[in-house]
Amino acid sequence: MLRQVNGLYPWPYDGRWSAADTALLVVDMQRDLLDPEGWFALTGGDTAPLVAIVPAVARALALARAARLAVIFTIESHRPDLSDLPANKLWRSRRLGAAIGEAGPLGRHLVRGAAGTAVVAALAPEPGEPVVDKPGKSAFIGCDLDQILRRRGVRNLVFSGVTTDGAVQCTLRDANDRGYECLLLEDATASDVARDHADQVHTLSLAGGHYGSIATVAALAEALQPETVR
Repeated sequence: MLRQVNGLYPWPYDGRWSAADTALLVVDMQRDLLDPEGWFALTGGDTAPLVAIVPAVARALALARAARLAVIFTIESHRPDLSDLPANKLWRSRRLGAAIGEAGPLGRHLVRGAAGTAVVAALAPEPGEPVVDKPGKSAFIGCDLDQILRRRGVRNLVFSGVTTDGAVQCTLRDANDRGYECLLLEDATASDVARDHADQVHTLSLAGGHYGSIATVAALAEALQPETVR
């Protein structure tokens, strides 16, 4: 049995977690969001805060792999025919100057199979690590993440990735509603605006952890120490 992670509250709440029932989620660490030629940058977004957490996410990945936790990646992407792209989402992307589905330096923006929907090289998935394509913010909507987790017997989820105020918090809240025990790694998640990240961390901390606990990668490493070599 692993030690609880020291965070907003000792995680998981009941002290029960192991490699067999815990997964690290790496949310949307894709070129379309982090690359200077990706979709997000072309809309005027600041990629620097997102790129800055790559080392922390890489450390969380290394810890999870060494401890044999499940590792699952999510990618925001759409079918090539855009049949899963809501009209209002397309409209918003056009207003930002980079319509989803249009050609860009990394291929069609946010379209599956394009270079922009690949995980950044520093965090590349290893063989056997699922990559879940999702058409929206939450990885529990319009895809098979829940089935993958339940099939593997996962009950505890550790969150990393981007953006804290977008896909990360949407997925975490949905996970909480489905009964998963959630842990946000606050230094391995980010938003393009620092205040938005801080505000979301504050919101998730309300009521002593209404949606789950919050900790750092170092705290995760400390809890995993019995099963990993630091």
